[in-house]
Amino acid sequence: MDSNSITIFSPATVANVSCGFDVLGFCLDNIGDKMVIKTTEQKGIYITKIEGYDLPFEAEKNVAGVSALAMYEHAQPDFGFEIEIFKNIKPGSGIGSSSASAVGSVFAMNELLGRPYSKTELTNFAMKGEALASQSEHADNIAPAIFGGFTLVKSVTPLDIIQLPTPKNLYAVILHPQIEVKTSESRAILPKEIPLKHAITQWSNVGSLVHALHTEDYELLKKSLVDVVVEPYRSQLIPHFESVRESALTHGALGCGISGSGPSIFSLCHGHSIAQQVAKAISKVYSKTNIDFEVHISEINTEGIKVLDRY
Repeated sequence: MDSNSITIFSPATVANVSCGFDVLGFCLDNIGDKMVIKTTEQKGIYITKIEGYDLPFEAEKNVAGVSALAMYEHAQPDFGFEIEIFKNIKPGSGIGSSSASAVGSVFAMNELLGRPYSKTELTNFAMKGEALASQSEHADNIAPAIFGGFTLVKSVTPLDIIQLPTPKNLYAVILHPQIEVKTSESRAILPKEIPLKHAITQWSNVGSLVHALHTEDYELLKKSLVDVVVEPYRSQLIPHFESVRESALTHGALGCGISGSGPSIFSLCHGHSIAQQVAKAISKVYSKTNIDFEVHISEINTEGIKVLDRY
């Protein structure tokens, strides 16, 4: 081992991206958790510090611990790992709080082990932790955190991740109402079957969105960021969602939708000045309510999770 301690930045992510339920996601730049992972002579996985939010210290009850245990059992090293979590992404915020934890531990452990695992393999381990939070294994938040930029989950079994290009000058505005929407609850609200005409519209939008990313076609991107399958149901859980979307689109956003399972709302914008306009407009909408909120403007993070320090 070259080093026995590593500090990493594990980024927030936006999943679904309107039309891509459970398959599309992108990575944010300036919102994320910090984690410190150290090797220890005692075998096993130990969570020794948690700051920011009240989360379980038992590895098998903590998302970061569950993904770490999955990788540890596979790697079988003759030493253990201690995990410190500095949690900045609020759990239940809809911007990949649980996946940042799940990804952070396995990414750092992989670095300390000399990188024996590929990004896809790391995604697989992290999905075990994500399943603890959402009661299902899905990778639409995990993949962009590990690969960076936009990703498409082609398949979960076997796991197949496609990295998509990120158009230049694309910004995300995130409105985070300070309420909690549990992923498991927001999945329960969804119908088990959908009309064929909605399915056709949805896969047409996914195909168009992927093409728009490849060709930097902002007009096509705008037309593709439409969700006819999930948003009509989940938007009921988010106060003032329609007013926010209307305001974002009126002020130049390419599209506006629910980030993951909510309550955060994302708007994609072409250029920083439009992103600022949109941020101002949607802040105005929410400032008239009695709900506390935060607004972030972020570039699309094409690097993904990264090492801040090692020693």
